[in-house]
Amino acid sequence: MADPDEALIASDEEMEEARLVPLAGGRAALFSVRSPDKDGPNEDGAALLPAAGGRGVLVVADGMGGRPAGATASATALGCLHESVGAAGADEASLRAAILDGFEQANRRILDLGLGAGTTLAVAELADGRLRPFHVGDSGILVVGQRGKLKLQTVMHSPVGYAVEAGVIDEEEALHHEHRHIVSNLVGSPDMRIEVGSPRRLRARDTVLLASDGLLDNLGLHEIVDTIRSGPLERVAEELAGAARRRMLEPRDGAPSKPDDCTFVLYRPDPAGA
Repeated sequence: MADPDEALIASDEEMEEARLVPLAGGRAALFSVRSPDKDGPNEDGAALLPAAGGRGVLVVADGMGGRPAGATASATALGCLHESVGAAGADEASLRAAILDGFEQANRRILDLGLGAGTTLAVAELADGRLRPFHVGDSGILVVGQRGKLKLQTVMHSPVGYAVEAGVIDEEEALHHEHRHIVSNLVGSPDMRIEVGSPRRLRARDTVLLASDGLLDNLGLHEIVDTIRSGPLERVAEELAGAARRRMLEPRDGAPSKPDDCTFVLYRPDPAGA
């Protein structure tokens, strides 16, 4: 278990198991691994960032494959958020402003690279027993209750994500859609749009998940919910990582199989503080 006051940042990592950190009145786990079918860098990244006043921030970034410098873009986004969150005051408004500033700084710095690079960015603010989601792109944020109730699911910024939200296709169809890989909103774009959700109270035994599409494109929503809803956080992380890898390496009829970098963050509040 790491120091509760020390940030954990993973960029271009090849982890064998999740790393756990006490954070914001709970416990968080981070896992990141390169796609099993490539020799290049892991273009995903993630961070667990403590903030003043016992608050915390969860981050997942997915540098866009097929674009130049995807790993650089995701690492830049993580660095900008680390800087801005570290400078935030102890009040909720200050942390929220710092997160938004981190998005904006990341967008400017990635654009200034002049490489056409881009990254998704999913962020969860943890403050006083509540969560507020922020995201750009198709990395997702979920909150799941112990009995499997889906309490929050962010909408992917993609044609397929919007089609699911509108009820045109369902989650199963979305997993197999030919345009699943297309993303319509990126950090590193002049038109970047930050989606900010309302704060939500986290209950005892709720589980928060932030994930790149290496996880979300290989496991169905019901599989993810069933896996993360209960059990020790270490075991949940191990089961998620193992299930995604098996799906990538051992395709079977009717199941998605899309080798990709896979990164996720899990968080649960301590029961006494929820």
